[in-house]
Order: sequence, then C-alpha cells, then structure tokens
Amino acid sequence: MPIENSAPIRVLIVHRYRSVLWGLERLVESAKSSMHVVGAVTTLAEALACLETAQPDVILLAHIDDELGLDAIPRIAATSQAKILVFIGTREETLREAAILKGARGVVEKEAAPETILKAIRKVHEGEVWLSHAAAGRVFVELSRQLADQAANPELPKISLLTAKEREAVAIAAANPGATAREIAEKLHVSEHTMRNHLNAIYEKLGVGNRVELYVYARKHGLNGRPTDQDEPRTHNGSKSDRR
Repeated sequence: MPIENSAPIRVLIVHRYRSVLWGLERLVESAKSSMHVVGAVTTLAEALACLETAQPDVILLAHIDDELGLDAIPRIAATSQAKILVFIGTREETLREAAILKGARGVVEKEAAPETILKAIRKVHEGEVWLSHAAAGRVFVELSRQLADQAANPELPKISLLTAKEREAVAIAAANPGATAREIAEKLHVSEHTMRNHLNAIYEKLGVGNRVELYVYARKHGLNGRPTDQDEPRTHNGSKSDRR
C-alpha cells in the first residue's frame, strides 16, 4: 500500500556525467511538491558521504560502470535505508535481474518516458519492486535457488557482501598462505595500501580476525582459488601467516 506521507520524496541522484545529472535533477524537481533532489553526485565516494547528511528516501543510481557497478548497490544498501532504483539502457538486459539480486528495489529504462521514471521513483518509495513481469519471474527463480543455498550454507549472506575484487583477494590469499600483503597486492595488481584496505574490509564482512582465520574460512567455504604451480602454498614460520 502507498505510504501515507505528505512529505516530498527525497531523491539522491548518482551519475558520472554532470550534464545527465542536470537533466535528471530538472525532471525530479518538475514533480514539484511530491519529490525533490537532496543531492546529485558523480562518484560512489560522494554518494556514500552524502547518505548521512542528505538522508535520501530513494537513490537513483543512473550509471553502471567500473566504479558505480553492481557491487556499489550492496555497499550503499548497507549504509542507508534508502531504496535504490537503477537507471539502465534497454540493451543492458542482464543487469536487470543482477541489480535486483544485489539489493536494488527497481530498474527503470533510460529510454522510458519522463512520467514513467517519476512513477518508478514513487512506487519504489512506497515499497514496491519496479521490474518487468518477465524479469520478475527470472528474479523469483534465482532468489528461490539462493534461499535454498543459504539454508545449506548460512555463511552465504556474509560471502555475498564481498565485492568481486575482494573475492579475488580472498582466493589469492587462500592459495598463498605464506604471502605478505605486498605479494598479494602484486598478484591483484593494486597497491599495498589498497590491499590492506581490502583485507580489513574482508575481515569485517566475514567476521574473521586475521590471515590464518581467513585461510581457514576460505578453504571451508570454497573461496580459495586453484593455485598454479608457481602459487603453491609455501611453508612459513612465526607470525608471517598473520601479516596483513
């Protein structure tokens, strides 16, 4: 049922191009008293920083790229009660179900009529899922499968919080238990500082305290990569296995 609330819907818009942001701002503001823009930003970092101060009801994630990708959806959802509406092109069919499965509450096409976009914002705010019937059916099937998997492995919700880069870092760390953070960073093609940030985020999401616990967790839940000949686990001494 619609939310009994006369206050305007607070909308945060995220898109990498300011020209597009300008157009979407004008569209939302055209709804006058029913909704208004509380923020318009171009990066994920700006969006995350804006959440607490702007307190949006709906986030219009209007660009999916390397940074503002599907992995951004659970990160935003974990820090805000706002409902996420993804704005995609008609050819990005595979993103529809994936966005919902990651935590978005709706997907609206960029080619949709202005009134349709505004209606999608309202419906998502009211608690509905905005998705085509065909896509909704596929999502239902996939969610049913995931629920069955979660019943078999209650750790899956934690694991699903990992980004693709973090999953790769876990696999490398598990396949190379004696490697330092610098050595793992080289394999992941990131800086050592970034690698340490990845590890801290992984520890928090999985509820482990160090590299040894991460190794055990990864092996137990199938997160370890298949080591190559040159990546075979090495023997090590002392606390080196616990180095971050």
